[in-house]
Amino acid sequence: MSQQQLVTKNIQYIPTENLTPYKNNAKKHPEKQVQQIAASIQQFGFINPIIINSSKEIIAGHGRLEGAKALKLKQVPVILVDHLSEAEVRAYRLADNQLTMNSGYDTELLRVELADLSNLDLDFDLDITGFELPEIEFLLEGETSKDVDADDEVIEDDVPKRASFGDVWQLGEHKLICGDSTKIETYQNLMGDELADVVLTDPPYNVKISGHVCGNGKVQHEEFAMASGEMTDAEFVAFLEAFIQHNIAFSRDGSLHYIFMDWRHIYDLLHAGQKHYTELKNICVWNKDNGGMGTMYRSKHELVALFKNGKDPHINNVQLGVFGRYRTNVWDYAGVNSFGKNQSDLKMHPTVKPVSLLIDALRDSTHKGGIVLDSFGGSGSTLIACEKSGRKARLIEYSEHYCDVILHRWETLTGETAVKIYSEDKEV
Repeated sequence: MSQQQLVTKNIQYIPTENLTPYKNNAKKHPEKQVQQIAASIQQFGFINPIIINSSKEIIAGHGRLEGAKALKLKQVPVILVDHLSEAEVRAYRLADNQLTMNSGYDTELLRVELADLSNLDLDFDLDITGFELPEIEFLLEGETSKDVDADDEVIEDDVPKRASFGDVWQLGEHKLICGDSTKIETYQNLMGDELADVVLTDPPYNVKISGHVCGNGKVQHEEFAMASGEMTDAEFVAFLEAFIQHNIAFSRDGSLHYIFMDWRHIYDLLHAGQKHYTELKNICVWNKDNGGMGTMYRSKHELVALFKNGKDPHINNVQLGVFGRYRTNVWDYAGVNSFGKNQSDLKMHPTVKPVSLLIDALRDSTHKGGIVLDSFGGSGSTLIACEKSGRKARLIEYSEHYCDVILHRWETLTGETAVKIYSEDKEV
């Protein structure tokens, strides 16, 4: 190579339509990658020019040309290379692509770089880097631990009285309304113009708490305000349909809806759901480590019906493990009777779900910053899962007492103070 060949060529700008792709270009550029290239050009500028020969045929940069076309750019930067033989040009085309594929990343340094970027106040999403959001989250967070974190599950029952029916509270990035999840005005006051990216909720099962969730021991729970065994099957289906229709109205097209149910009423849930949802995607099984109440067979599982709202593509961060997440429809997590250090901890809520289970469901089907709607907030485990995984919870809870529990639980975890932003009498 002569000294002249080492001299950097001047960058020229020529009309996009004047460039000719190489007819035997072996490198494929699927539409998804073209859109990523276009996004990169739009964010950072056209930093890497297209390499051409004297006939304006592309030597390297076919993907960049497609990205430019996607952005409808009239001109693109090019560098003319005219010192290579035809054979060298053909060899360089392959080398330009293959040499970059013959290397990998130092995972620890990559994690540091992504972590530093994620902590900055950016005006762009991190998938501009070419890494997909679930891949980034897995690199930064790893697998969700299924071990019970005592700090996650601290739920105190004796808390100050603060919430009143109709209140809306701001808890950092999250919101909580004390209201009826079967009434549309509840959703209007909570969501405004927002649409949820996912629904993750645990409605009452129309089963009496006494004798099914708790026995005759020291720890006793009050019955739920509704659907606690008093409804007929037809009434319970109507109850399910009411909140399901509101969940659909206040969630985006393509969103997934996770709805917990026990075996006694899974048929009712499926009957109600299939009347309104576009598709039943799956039925997941929460397989607990210990059996609970039961008759001949003690109940050791709960079911999660997974519905899809609308026809747009849903978020799928699992993709058969391509980003490191291997998931099945059997979820092995500890049950409530494994959370606490002693039996007094069981008084926190009769049907509490482990935070790690909820985090995993959210990581399967949402991105960081996504909005999560829970129509039956209970003790606030969905909100805590959102807090720990970087999502935004929107909770409805009928019971004033459990709203107080949620407020206290979040404040204890974060050290921040929840703020009432609306009451039925006036805005606060």
